[in-house]
Amino acid sequence: MTVCRRARRREIVLFQRLASCFDNTGFCGIGVDAIAEAAETNKMTLYRHFGSKDDLICEALRFTSEKAAAFWDLLEASHPNDPMAQLQSWVKARAQCLADDKYGCDLANAAVELKEQGHPAHVVIENFKLAQRRRLEKLCRDAGVSEPELLSDTLSMLMEGAQVSKLATGSEGPSMRFMRACEAAIASFRQPARNTADTVGSEA
Repeated sequence: MTVCRRARRREIVLFQRLASCFDNTGFCGIGVDAIAEAAETNKMTLYRHFGSKDDLICEALRFTSEKAAAFWDLLEASHPNDPMAQLQSWVKARAQCLADDKYGCDLANAAVELKEQGHPAHVVIENFKLAQRRRLEKLCRDAGVSEPELLSDTLSMLMEGAQVSKLATGSEGPSMRFMRACEAAIASFRQPARNTADTVGSEA
């Protein structure tokens, strides 16, 4: 294994530990000493790689966003040249993520918790959410649905709402119907618009 690959592997392990740490404590309720302990390193090493706790949080969120970006490549590879199948797989994957993820979306949680105006993490979160929205909107458009922008936003809001619902009411609450809700939304946008002339004729 080359030096670069070993360094990358250490970096991945570090960010995995940080993600687990932030899941358990939140972003604000833990100091650098406790973060270093949870990451199985020391405070000096963290400050050598990250100038501040805010920088550390930003890099941890970027790591999470990179993993999410890789998901789109996997989606395309699983269903080449079939955007509707990719969209349906997106729903299934998000439903599985919802079932498996105990704490919800790290970036959404950070957006709620880090209320300080001008916090550098806000830029990371906004860029990630916008990129995800563009990718989903493109997928909806490629799938040939009517109003792809509206369907994309509908699916995104269903996902965000289901994550909050699960945290608030558990897996037996409204979030349990996330997949069915998404499938119903997609089906409604696949229905062709009625022809105005036909509608007038039928009412005559």
